[in-house]
Amino acid sequence: MLYKKKNVLLILMGPTLLIMIIFMYYPFFVNIFDSMYDINGLGGAKDTFIGLANYKKLFQDEHMLTALKNTFVLMFCIVLFQVGIGLVLALMVDSIKKGQKFFKTVYFFPIVISATAIGLMVNLFYSYYGGMFNQILAVFGKDSINWKSDELALIMIILPIIWSYVGFYFVLLVTGINNISADIFESAELDGATGLKKIWYITLPLLRNVIATCVTLAITGSLKTFDLPWIIAPRGAPKGLTHFAGTYMYETTFIADNVDYGATIALVIVVLGVAVSQIANIFLKEKEM
Repeated sequence: MLYKKKNVLLILMGPTLLIMIIFMYYPFFVNIFDSMYDINGLGGAKDTFIGLANYKKLFQDEHMLTALKNTFVLMFCIVLFQVGIGLVLALMVDSIKKGQKFFKTVYFFPIVISATAIGLMVNLFYSYYGGMFNQILAVFGKDSINWKSDELALIMIILPIIWSYVGFYFVLLVTGINNISADIFESAELDGATGLKKIWYITLPLLRNVIATCVTLAITGSLKTFDLPWIIAPRGAPKGLTHFAGTYMYETTFIADNVDYGATIALVIVVLGVAVSQIANIFLKEKEM
């Protein structure tokens, strides 16, 4: 036992628990009560109790339904492409002997760039007049494209989101691969498990818990997505078609001053994050013997 006296553990854990209660759990429960009162503006009075009216409004709000649909599309794309590409890159980098540090640095580099900088850079690419993408089309004699049109805007927002965080999952997965004992791989090679067989029967099963963690982070991250979409297409432009749960909650709370409805959306985001991540864990987590 590291600590024979449990009192020491309580003393060490107490301050952290207190901070979590004050800044995490208390605001969460206050948020639940706020969603049941009519509150206009931050710090507004809670005079009128409206009960579950905001929760009923959710199912009738077209913008919220669009935001949820876009959020689930983003969630699917992030899990499939961010984690998927990160896994492929991790397997490829692990298979080479020279240059691993170089590739790790290159793939992780986008994480260092702020979302604001990425958003501004992407807007320069998408610009109708003089944007890089349309300049490339002009070289081939093609007409310019409105990359933020009703049909393309959502895709054009999701692509940079995927690119910006592939390196994060790459680092987690390549670290997981490096933590697998070399003796296991050597024994597998002696038994004839090489190449794709080694990956399928050895690497991936032993990475199952790491992959499950990455999927959980991807799910919760997609529900909290805000900064990059807001920079590329503020207020769900065009016409609110590119709103995500996080961006719609921000607009509702801080721009429309509809604090009670914003609190309702925030609670829905938390519930969805817990529910979907738990479902993913059921299917992905390795069962303990």
